[in-house]
Parts: sequence; structure tokens; C-alpha cells
Amino acid sequence: MHPAAQERSPAKVVVTKIGLDGHDRGSRLVATFLRDAGMEVIYTGPWQSIPAVLAIAQEEDVDVIGISSLSTDHLIVPKLMAALREAGLGHIGVVVGGIVPDDEAALLAEAGVSQVFHPGSTRDEIVETVARLAREARAAHSEF
Repeated sequence: MHPAAQERSPAKVVVTKIGLDGHDRGSRLVATFLRDAGMEVIYTGPWQSIPAVLAIAQEEDVDVIGISSLSTDHLIVPKLMAALREAGLGHIGVVVGGIVPDDEAALLAEAGVSQVFHPGSTRDEIVETVARLAREARAAHSEF
């Protein structure tokens, strides 16, 4: 994508749930926050696989992937991070939101997750972080 076009087009974000966690109220709310902020949001709903999320990220040329977790499905995210790097998509920002114990948040950070949003994270914090990560992803992608 041409750098000028990147500045004009809205940030593209996938909001999804991987694994078997079907609680999607929070992810639907976050998707609405991001849409209201002017971002293009691809909402997948629950029960996605890593290959499915990877395919969507490639096909839609997304800037950020947001993963919601209310059970332990966030522990699958390091495999997603490895798959993104292997596919040449390591520039995509990844955030996780939900119930994530601090020690597991550290594990996600080590795997390359940019931010973990815990319960109580504000709309502004989420929107500002995702917007920043989208700008960073576009800048990194244009370096290729």
C-alpha cells in the first residue's frame, strides 16, 4: 500500500476469539469502541482457529489483531504470534483483553503481544493503544 493511502485509510483491526471460549460480549463491545473511533473492524465471533485468524489477517491486510479471552484461551496466543512471524506478518500488532493473570500476561509479552487489557481498561485506553499500534504496523510494513 502506498504510504499516502495508508494515512487516508482507517486502521484495520480483527477482533476475534481463538479456542473454545464462547463468551463474546466484551469483544463485541470493544469492536464497537473501535468502529466508533473510525477504524475498520472485522469481527469474527468466537471459536476461531489460529489458521483462520492468520488467513483473515493476510486477506484483509490488517494492522492489529485483538484477541478476547475469558478462560485460558489466551495461552494459545503465543502459537498465533509464531504463526504470524512465520507468515511474514510479524509487523501486525496483537492485543489481548480479558481475564489474564499477571504471570500469564508476562508470558504473552515475551511472545510478542503488544498490550494486555485487563477488566477496567477504559475505552480511551483501548482506542488510543490500538490506533498507535496500527500506525506502528503500517510504518513497519512500509519498510519491507
